[in-house]
Amino acid sequence: MRKAKITTVAVAVLIAVAGVFLLHREEENKEESPSAGEELVALGDSLTYGVGDQAGQGYADKLEKVLNKQNKVPLTVYNYGIPGQQTDGLLQQLRKADVRKTLSNAEYFTIFIGTNDLIESNGGDLNPLYKDRIQWAEKDYRNNLHRILSIIQKENPDAPVLFLGLYNPYPDSEEIEAVITEWNKLSQDVVSQYPHVKFIATNGLLKEKSTDYFSDELHPNSKGYKLITKKIIEEYNF
Repeated sequence: MRKAKITTVAVAVLIAVAGVFLLHREEENKEESPSAGEELVALGDSLTYGVGDQAGQGYADKLEKVLNKQNKVPLTVYNYGIPGQQTDGLLQQLRKADVRKTLSNAEYFTIFIGTNDLIESNGGDLNPLYKDRIQWAEKDYRNNLHRILSIIQKENPDAPVLFLGLYNPYPDSEEIEAVITEWNKLSQDVVSQYPHVKFIATNGLLKEKSTDYFSDELHPNSKGYKLITKKIIEEYNF
């Protein structure tokens, strides 16, 4: 009888120990298991916001839609594009507490910025071109890009950053094409100095100035944004 009692107690102790062990393993698995989905933070101006897309999406939202069809892991895009924004405005945006919190959680970033820096430095238009003003603006643009990438990588050093180059909104103008080429070279030079940052060219995607690709003088339509989205997916393996 005593032996049976001791055996019963021993079994109870073993069950309790096993229960504690399994509970501990379950908690460890919860901590080690990946999150339910991934996040992409899209930064920039009206081209990130999606101005001109009749569907109200732009490249960022189209990217979310396509990747969620292709991949098993769900992706959520946080679109922080602001129409009219320049690099100095993006810098101020990145310093906001709520935005910085989102930066640290992101798996990916896209940046499409610089068009307004170029246009505003030239007086609000690109015709005619004032090359001395544009060259002066390049210095601020370069410095701001360095600050932007430094902030992102300080908050999230391992996440890839996809930096979209500028496109020529007037593809028939060789003079404007030369300026766009110069600014893209400048961007590539800055981007190359940071790990996990990839330059993705968009110039030449919108081959002609027509309603096939453009909704107005500057912004793509839905078809134009689809070309940009396709280019991103071709250049980077999500």
